[in-house]
Amino acid sequence: MFLTLYVDDILLAGNKLEMINATKQWLSSTFEMKDMGEARYVLGMETVRNPPKKILGMCQEAYIKRVLERFRMHHSKPGDTLVDLES
Repeated sequence: MFLTLYVDDILLAGNKLEMINATKQWLSSTFEMKDMGEARYVLGMETVRNPPKKILGMCQEAYIKRVLERFRMHHSKPGDTLVDLES
């Protein structure tokens, strides 16, 4: 199980729901907290889940769009970046 903390936000992730629930129960008995349910966004990044394949990932598309807008580059044309997979 992973417990990540950023200022006053906690994100729990793990493969055993019982452990996550027990941790949430302990935390709520120790601190005042709200259970916000499954995380959709974390630090501006979208979480991507595929439980049958046991995949948890992050998508930075929304974050990148905000950065491009902030620097007035949102009208730029996207391009591919080649990656050497043999290194």
